[in-house]
Amino acid sequence: MLKEFPDQKVCVMGLGYVGLTLAVTLADLGFQVEGIEIREEVLDLLNQGKAHFYEPGLESRLRRVVKNGNIHFYKKIPENSSSTVFIITVGTPLGDDKVPRMDMVKNVSAEVSQFLKDGDLVLMRSTVQLGTSRDVVVPELDKAQVKYDLAFCPERTLEGRALIELREIPQIVGGLTDRATLRASQFFQMVTPTVVKVDDLETAEMIKLVDNTYRDVWFAYANEVARICDHTGIRASQVIQAGKLGYARTNVALPGPVGGPCLEKDSYILKKGVEKFGLEPQLIMTARRLNEMQPKESVKAFLKQYFQMNAETPPKKICFMGLAFKGKPATDDLRGTMAIPVISEIKAHLPEVKMYGFDAVVSSQGIQSLGLEAIESLELAFDDMDLVVVLNNHPVFSSMDLTSLADRMRKKGVIYDFWNLFDPTSLDLPKSVAYMSLGSHLRTSLKKQKV
Repeated sequence: MLKEFPDQKVCVMGLGYVGLTLAVTLADLGFQVEGIEIREEVLDLLNQGKAHFYEPGLESRLRRVVKNGNIHFYKKIPENSSSTVFIITVGTPLGDDKVPRMDMVKNVSAEVSQFLKDGDLVLMRSTVQLGTSRDVVVPELDKAQVKYDLAFCPERTLEGRALIELREIPQIVGGLTDRATLRASQFFQMVTPTVVKVDDLETAEMIKLVDNTYRDVWFAYANEVARICDHTGIRASQVIQAGKLGYARTNVALPGPVGGPCLEKDSYILKKGVEKFGLEPQLIMTARRLNEMQPKESVKAFLKQYFQMNAETPPKKICFMGLAFKGKPATDDLRGTMAIPVISEIKAHLPEVKMYGFDAVVSSQGIQSLGLEAIESLELAFDDMDLVVVLNNHPVFSSMDLTSLADRMRKKGVIYDFWNLFDPTSLDLPKSVAYMSLGSHLRTSLKKQKV
């Protein structure tokens, strides 16, 4: 079927998580793909068939498409490019002022315009503020003075399941024109069985932002429940789990750190995009700020518990476990990890403490980039530690033997669990080691533990 498809040659601009997973998927389907990436160290890895981040199944497919010649990598669009489809997947990070940066989208659009031929198709996939496709991308592409089609087709995959979800999840498509919507829909029908066509570019841009901010608000509600339970002495995990058992009308998430490359910024991107309409989203921004506040409150709580047990003696060693922004599905992505604000808050209170890090997926180099000394095993992560902080929900943490591991800690140590991975009523910990979890701060107790 692909042999008869007119848009077989594709240029993917930006080979981060979104770009590389799509580029490899397209190449594996038989498209001829040019992958553009400005980072030389990344290009070196890709040309060896090695991915620069962890994603299940990606590296084996990457090696296959490199070997069969369906994908080639370049620092810039090659002068002899014959691609008829250009896909923009570059990042849109927040600046220090929490204002989203669209400069990379503008710069890449300008580069594409230099190679745009009459009749080419441009697909926007980066997460952008409302109106960016029309107000930023179109003026750059128009400089080519050729006829082209433009559509916004948001990336919707979950890290850890990207290669599966690219082939399964419905693809939203909103075009500059009806013709562009139809053409982009036909393109993505070669990838996924379901394409959802919407009215225009702005509707597609908004869907991406609304989907992600919805999740941010959902998690914020769980974290608000945890705050209430922390102050009232009720265990949040029991409230949430018991409350929704067999009761379909309630689906509260478990509390936990909320970050990552999307949720930490997309509320701000949405906020910025609607400012010109004289509106600031109230619920969405309250939820975002609540999620940002949580790490500081948690650090305050577990340090208070530690000093209650140890008088004025500060901890000497702390280990942070689970440094990727999430644990399930597993990833090594440190973008937006909530380890950063937790570590920063610890440094503010305990500038002399030695800090260590363990993660089941993140490399030693990645751990060290956070200012931590890398630890290679769970056992060493507990050895002689005063504090152990579990930051994500990777399965290796929920299955660990906490009783024997806690035996390796210093006396009067504290384990803080952001993810409620254990039932505190059934733990059998060594004397004087305290277990705390988010949403049950006042219920931290030593009296039920082994003496």
